Amino acid sequence: MNTEDKNKYLVCVRCYTFNHANYIEDAMNGFTMQETTFPFVCTIVDDASTDGEQEVIKNYLKEHFVLDDNETVRNEETDDYVLTFAQHKTNRNCYFAVLFLKYNHHSIKRPKKHYIKEWIENIKYIAHCEGDDYWINPQKLQKQVDVLEANPGFTMVCNRTKLYSERQKKYIGENYCYDKSQVVRPKDVIYRTGVYISTCSVVYRKELRDNIPDYWKKCKVGDYPLHIMCAMKGKVYYLNDIMSVYRVQIANSWTGQQKWGKLDEGRIAVIKSRINMFKGFAKDFPKYKKYFKNKVANEITRNIPFKQSQQDIDKYLELFSEDIKRFGWAQKLDQWMRRNGRGRFKIYFLKYFQEKFEQRRIFYDS
Repeated sequence: MNTEDKNKYLVCVRCYTFNHANYIEDAMNGFTMQETTFPFVCTIVDDASTDGEQEVIKNYLKEHFVLDDNETVRNEETDDYVLTFAQHKTNRNCYFAVLFLKYNHHSIKRPKKHYIKEWIENIKYIAHCEGDDYWINPQKLQKQVDVLEANPGFTMVCNRTKLYSERQKKYIGENYCYDKSQVVRPKDVIYRTGVYISTCSVVYRKELRDNIPDYWKKCKVGDYPLHIMCAMKGKVYYLNDIMSVYRVQIANSWTGQQKWGKLDEGRIAVIKSRINMFKGFAKDFPKYKKYFKNKVANEITRNIPFKQSQQDIDKYLELFSEDIKRFGWAQKLDQWMRRNGRGRFKIYFLKYFQEKFEQRRIFYDS
């Protein structure tokens, strides 16, 4: 008889993965190393990988998890997935719920989140870590949960993150918010884009995902609106401890697939969804309307397809002509410089706006 009590977990770790055979063991080691005073469940959803990742996960389960105890193990199969639920052999607070999807959901735009609903809906906190990222501090979850438990007004805790280059096979820098642990300014969360806070570093209150607005649901970049919502509904706290690793320079990653500086329907759809997201937040949280208005202008301007013809640029700007009419003088100057600026002034100007609107990173010397 299976006696799994889905209400006993304090944290649910959400890990979506596809073709991460070379990386997923690092992610799972990061989960199982966590030293906590509370039970947590790691939901790993493999989206029908074709590179042997499912075998890597199965072998990891055989080596590190109890699979022969009817009281703790659960096996289930449907038309869509095969599920294995088990407890770690030595870390008794760590549980894995692994779902091997039978066909690729991303390619047909079918959501996956409902598969882990039974664990997500019964917990207090959610942590994120994709299959190609990983954690390196065994106290990560405990430290972050301690902050949230002690501060009811805090909605999210994030941390300093190392950057690992898959191409160079070494650590190349760090992603961070500040030089010390502190509350993150809402202005910084809004202005500095979704990569300001590393996804693999966050733990947040599950209630933040309850009744999410349409402009968040329809936004084609999911982590950024989550960070903003946490900053709007409470306080985001930054721990200046290096506790996670974000892999960069991976050919098949989301960032690696983006066509910066080019114009196509997919890119336009992403831009429009982000603009609608900013406008939605501006309406719901008028205190920060000025910041969201500036982000609309920045979103339009920084995506000008400068690598294409003037005709394509004009076509792109026409799509957002109504918003451009409402630009202030600084926003108009920014647009003009990105389209026409030359020489040292252009370089200085762009560096200024990059520091103002984007993430903070430090890169190591070679």
